[in-house]
Amino acid sequence: MITAILFSLLFISLLLGIPIAVALGLATSFTMLVFTDIPALVIAQKMFTSIDKFALMAIPLFVLAGNFLSQGGAAERIIRFAKAMVGHLPGGLPMSAIFACIIFAAVSGSSPATVAAIGSIMIGAIKDAGYSEKFSVGSIVSAGSLGILIPPSIVLIVYGVTVDQSIGKLFMAGFIPGIFLGGMLMLVTYFAARKAGFKKEQRASNKEIFISFKESIWALLVIVIVIGGIYGGVFTPTEAAAVSAVYGFVVVKFIYKDLKWKDVPRIIMHSAATSAMILFIIANAMLFAYFLTVQQIPQALAQWIIDMNFSKVVFLIFVNILLLIGGNFMEPSSLIMILAPLIFPAAMKLGIDPIHLGIIITVNMEIGMLTPPVGLNLFVASGISGMSLQQVIKASMPWFFALLIGLLIITYIPQISLFLPNLIYKF
Repeated sequence: MITAILFSLLFISLLLGIPIAVALGLATSFTMLVFTDIPALVIAQKMFTSIDKFALMAIPLFVLAGNFLSQGGAAERIIRFAKAMVGHLPGGLPMSAIFACIIFAAVSGSSPATVAAIGSIMIGAIKDAGYSEKFSVGSIVSAGSLGILIPPSIVLIVYGVTVDQSIGKLFMAGFIPGIFLGGMLMLVTYFAARKAGFKKEQRASNKEIFISFKESIWALLVIVIVIGGIYGGVFTPTEAAAVSAVYGFVVVKFIYKDLKWKDVPRIIMHSAATSAMILFIIANAMLFAYFLTVQQIPQALAQWIIDMNFSKVVFLIFVNILLLIGGNFMEPSSLIMILAPLIFPAAMKLGIDPIHLGIIITVNMEIGMLTPPVGLNLFVASGISGMSLQQVIKASMPWFFALLIGLLIITYIPQISLFLPNLIYKF
């Protein structure tokens, strides 16, 4: 009864257009105060303690690092390097945009930032090369979604904190799936370009490749510093976030010299606002998760799944469908904070690896960035291209279906996600 009231209030709040974070906190607080004996003080305590975690300090720092690199000329330099590497293949220009998205996703950790940074430069260039506008927009808006899977990823941090899993293992687990999905997107582009009869461009010389690599090396090094530092035991993921923020500032200010001092306060304020939004969502979602646990909902759901004798295959189909539907209406961090505590106990009873489950959830969140009405990448691509939202959705369909196929493969071949964590952490 109480659970029904909680979910009813949540859905009514969402239908009224109340922001998800406020809706979660409002529905949970009202239900706790009116229908239970839980003291009001617990609400404040749970919201505070939910964000009083060392791992969550990485979020504002990674956001700041990504914003510094997005504001500077890192994107242009990465694009030049990507074009030198794959620009000579059929569909080389859009393929280089996808390749640049893969790299920039690892630098920025943000899907919308990746679409905005790469798309604002490459969409026009791809059109000028004779490709259709749909072709240019569809490839970039889809590839930009990799920003929440390839580390450093804020979504993986949120999942790790929610279910108490190693951020380092999750970061390492995101690498191969991210590259695999990027490869699938490039494969779709390659065959679509060949079918359309687009001509190959001239192969870049070794000298051009070296020069473009040399120009982009300072931006690329942030990946090496963050990941190498974590797995070399030099610093924790949270400390790596601080290092990446300082490094990003030094690169764009003193090496690339793309950043003016007057822009620094604006970037810091923008990063603070984004971080505050994410942490406010986390605080309210953790309060919601706490109340569900008090009401024994996750345990009851896990027991029901066991009683129904669901296999791993059937359970994972159920999880993917649930996440794909939820991704249509909620942004990734909110959805993970709500659903992860529900499905995690059942997954553990079925013997599903928690790191693998995190990658499955994150890939679903990627696809959610491409589905209306909340697919943020669609709105970013629409804004920078001038196409309507409906046109962007239609343009992304070939790559969208490639991501769905990739999701199925990653779901049922756990070694894709677990190979690197198992290799690194067994020593």
